[in-house]
Amino acid sequence: MAEIEAAQPAQVDVSKSSNDPAEGYEKKCIFCKIVNKEMGTELLHCDEEISCFRDIKPGAPHHYLIVPTKHVGNCKSLRKENVPLVKRMVETGKEILQKNNITDLNDVRFGFHWPPFCSVTHLHLHVLAPASQMGFMSRLFYRLNSYWFITTF
Repeated sequence: MAEIEAAQPAQVDVSKSSNDPAEGYEKKCIFCKIVNKEMGTELLHCDEEISCFRDIKPGAPHHYLIVPTKHVGNCKSLRKENVPLVKRMVETGKEILQKNNITDLNDVRFGFHWPPFCSVTHLHLHVLAPASQMGFMSRLFYRLNSYWFITTF
C-alpha cells in the first residue's frame, strides 16, 4: 500500500497558469522574459517595480542592466510621470554597485542608449563601473552624453 501511495504524482498548484501573460508583459521582449524568469538569467535584484541582471556583453568589470519589471518602451518614450521610475532605477544601480564593493560613484557610468542605438526596446539603464577600466570600444559605445548614449548624472 505504501508503494502505491509513493508512486502517485505530487500535487501541483495550477491556480496561476504560466501561459497567461502578466500585465505589462510583451511576449517577444527578451527583457520581459528575463524578468519573468523564462531565460535562466540570474537576477541580482527583483521587486514589483525594478529588476537587475548582468549585461551579456560587459563594457566594464561591473556592467548591469536595470529594467522596469513591467514593459516600458525605450528612453524616447519616457514622460514626466516616468521620472520617479528612472530615479528608482538609478538608486537600484547604486545599491547593486555598493553590494559589489564599488563605492566611488565618480568612476561609474549610468545611461540609456538613444534610439535607434538600442538593441532592445524595453527601457534599460546601463550601469558600468569602474568607467576608468572600460576599453576603447566601450568608451566609445558608452560615451558621456553622446548622440547615442544619454547619461543620467
